[in-house]
Order: sequence, then C-alpha cells, then structure tokens
Amino acid sequence: MEDDIILKISYRIKEIRKEKNITIQELADRAGVSKGLISQIENNRTIPSLPVLMNIVHSLNLDLTGFFKDISPANHQEKVFVIRSTDYKPLKKEVAKGFNYQRILARNIHGGPVDFVLLELKKGARRNKMVTTDAFEYKYLIKGKIDYLIEGKNYILDEGDSIFFDGRLGHNLSNVGDSDAIMLVVYYFITND
Repeated sequence: MEDDIILKISYRIKEIRKEKNITIQELADRAGVSKGLISQIENNRTIPSLPVLMNIVHSLNLDLTGFFKDISPANHQEKVFVIRSTDYKPLKKEVAKGFNYQRILARNIHGGPVDFVLLELKKGARRNKMVTTDAFEYKYLIKGKIDYLIEGKNYILDEGDSIFFDGRLGHNLSNVGDSDAIMLVVYYFITND
C-alpha cells in the first residue's frame, strides 16, 4: 500500500538526519519549514507535500534518486512475508556503544506504523541516559539477561521473558548478563493521543 511507502519515507528522513547528526530544528531551518512539521513527518503523523519533501531531501544533501533508492511499494497480493536474516537492514538509532539494531520489517498495520527490530546488546552494554520514544514497545528477550529501568523502577529480564510499556516513559536498558543479549523489539508508533 501507499501507506508503506509513506512510512518508509518517514523513516528514511529520520535515519538520514540522525546519521548526519542534524537536529530536527537544523533540518527545519534548512528546509524552510517548522520544527513541528519535521517531527510530524518523521513520526508518520503527516504527509509532506512534494515541494516540502524535495526541500527536506535537498536539505539532507541528497538527490532524489539517492533518497528514493530501495523505497518501493510492497507487493500487496502477498498475505505472507518471509524475511530472510540476510535481508535485515542495519539501523542506527542511538550512539550508545554495544547497541546494534537491525530492522526486520516496517509496516503500517491498520493505520499505525509498526517497526520490527532485532537488537543485539554486547556484554556490558548500557546507555548513559534515559530515552523516550513515541511508541508502545514490546521486547522479547531471546538470549541473555537485561535490566530495564523505567520511570525509576528496575525490571530484570531473563531469556524468554518479555516486557511491554509506553515508550514515552523515560527508560534505560543495560546488559547485565555474562554474554551478549539478543532481543526482538516491536515498536507500535503512537499517531494519535
């Protein structure tokens, strides 16, 4: 569906902006739009007009061909998707050392953007600060042992445990086990409050 293309465009803008260490305000200033509009576009809350999208892409120092590379509509005849591990795409979400994300699948499901991610936490990996996301988060611990700090309360998860929470709550994650940890992460982005 076209929703999936719009979701891919939103994610691409956010990913490239973060890769280039550009703040939302800096991108807004470069593109001649408001900070709020950039935030809404990145979080799939609004669809940019073609001129605005072109200004954003050019403000990221890309040409349209480079920006739209690998963005194509999904085959909507399919009801079953097989995603091979070789098709997972590295995803840069934060600068914390030892946090390796791979996007498995990003889709719009019943009007809401959903992102399926595999997170590998190297032994001893931890964030230095609390973070928030505009999503409900479901995490299933495939391997290892982690400590989740959410709003001042610690939750220890062992292999096979899972946790679900509102990502707008301040949270932090640490690998407290003796080996690397692997988690399946599902973000269901909040589009309306």
